[in-house]
Amino acid sequence: MTSPRSDNRDVVVTGLGVTTAVGQGKDDFIAALLDGRHAFGVMQRPGRQVPAGSADDTAAFLGAEMGEPVLPGSMTTRTLRTASLSAKAALTTLHEAWHEAGLDAADPSRIGLVVGGSNVQQRELTLLHARHADRPEFLRPTYGMGFMDSDLCGFCTEQFPIRGFAHTLGGASASGLLAVLQAVRAVQSGQVDVCIALGALMDLSYWECLAFRAMGAMGSHRWADDPAAACRPFDRNHDGFVFGEACAAIVVERLDGRRHPTPYAQFRGGATAMDGTRNPHPSLEGEVAVVEGALREAGMPASAVDYVNPHGTGSPTGDAVELQALARCGLTHARINATKSITGHGLAAAGAVEVVATLLQMREQKLHPTRNLDDPLDAAFPWVRDKAEDHAIRTAVSLSMGFGGISSAICLEQW
Repeated sequence: MTSPRSDNRDVVVTGLGVTTAVGQGKDDFIAALLDGRHAFGVMQRPGRQVPAGSADDTAAFLGAEMGEPVLPGSMTTRTLRTASLSAKAALTTLHEAWHEAGLDAADPSRIGLVVGGSNVQQRELTLLHARHADRPEFLRPTYGMGFMDSDLCGFCTEQFPIRGFAHTLGGASASGLLAVLQAVRAVQSGQVDVCIALGALMDLSYWECLAFRAMGAMGSHRWADDPAAACRPFDRNHDGFVFGEACAAIVVERLDGRRHPTPYAQFRGGATAMDGTRNPHPSLEGEVAVVEGALREAGMPASAVDYVNPHGTGSPTGDAVELQALARCGLTHARINATKSITGHGLAAAGAVEVVATLLQMREQKLHPTRNLDDPLDAAFPWVRDKAEDHAIRTAVSLSMGFGGISSAICLEQW
């Protein structure tokens, strides 16, 4: 579904923030992308592997884990003591985007926040359950806030003067991109002058890893001895996604709203659609609908698109369907790579991280390589494979899909 508007082009991106396993901050992140530098291995965070003595305690879950987020000095010891990993990542990521966009000069009552992601602090909750199983009376009161999605909104607005609105938006792996689209709509409608979309770090526990593996979505034991080779979007030897910790923030605002830095890009079009299924099955019709919807709102033909940043997870069926959708929409000419081959799958954050990756590549006029693309599902696409390549990118399309039958797409044009 789209919301056509004649002056979409006046909504622009003025600030970015990103925190991932391969780089914290925009400069480190784009350098890692262009180098094809990964951080895959057996995950080490407490609560990420099945406890010893359990029936399936030999399952080693692979992923890409970030270092400790570099926090702004203004964070108090008291705040830090109760901040989850998701909250710390949100704080450092928002800090970068906030200051690049110069939001200290904006009216707090006209700033909004959309947090893409729900149930994002599962590992923290799992650890708390285990720690207090035999002494529940010692459970800290903040648990009453931490299990609610509003906790991350409250944490962020406590640290930054965001007084327009703040809420979460849950769309599984499409959450990050849906948050960007919702932020754009909030600015277009006049609800706020500035809106921040935050793709939240989804902090998985071993319970979620077990469930993803049981349904065949997460990579199996196949690459247990070679984690660097495990994440293989669009390669014939893929067998599921590999998790990657990540968080991203995108600031959008009206071009005529206030003085601000030179924008990264302007929003041209976006669309979302439901496939009518609870199951995680890809829908060719749904993906075609959102690409066509985004281009229709942008008022541009498919031939005008220079670059596609796909959802591309390494899913046994999802990758093939996505390529079929791109072909049906006339995008076989556009250059394409797979950001998740480097970062891993950030789940709730993925769509926002990939918008950041798209915008940074547009600014650099370079495309990052796709790791482990040894035998492409469709070699006819103009893949960026082993190394980064120069490429003139004026317009780009990014796609994001989520469990529950959610498809989404956005069209951006370089400023």
